[in-house]
Amino acid sequence: MYLKNNIRRLLVYRQCLLKLKELGFEVIYSYNLGREASVSPEQVRKDFSKFGIKGKRKAGYEIDHLLEALDIIFKKDKDQNVILVGMGNIGKALSNYKGFAQHKIVICAAFDIDPSKQTKSYKIPVYPVEDISRIVKMYHVKIAIIAVPKPAAQEVCNRLIASGIQGIINFSPTNLKHPKNIFINNIDLANEMESLIYFTLNQ
Repeated sequence: MYLKNNIRRLLVYRQCLLKLKELGFEVIYSYNLGREASVSPEQVRKDFSKFGIKGKRKAGYEIDHLLEALDIIFKKDKDQNVILVGMGNIGKALSNYKGFAQHKIVICAAFDIDPSKQTKSYKIPVYPVEDISRIVKMYHVKIAIIAVPKPAAQEVCNRLIASGIQGIINFSPTNLKHPKNIFINNIDLANEMESLIYFTLNQ
């Protein structure tokens, strides 16, 4: 859990650094970045130290150096191919999301059991689910997105893992069973909204 929180903070730091660079800043101190990211300066230094990123106490951190180091950590030296299973409303929205390109994330293919969706004109090619293994190998894919109805999610998950997928973002409202060496992020939009409603109405 600590590493996951650490990674999330690094992503927040990166967003803050990009904004500060656009504003013309070249150097930043841990207390500046901590204020932007809503964490303590000590936490910023600990997070950077964990990944070998060093600054100078009086001179601070060069923003370009930090961004280069973070790009290496998040493998941003090249495009990362991702596949998408399920071309319903969520799947279509994800396939059209332009923000992925800014982070060098490329949804290279989608899959759906509906033959009509395989012949429609989308921005990305849509294949039958039986082609998952072939496409995974062709594009050297390690990450997949599941956006299928709940009853089909576990079967899709099993197929993806058998095809060599190692990380999954799951938009289906169910917890998937998987080996310990497979990383899965569950995103249940309804649960997130209910959680937000609870904290908003009970503060």
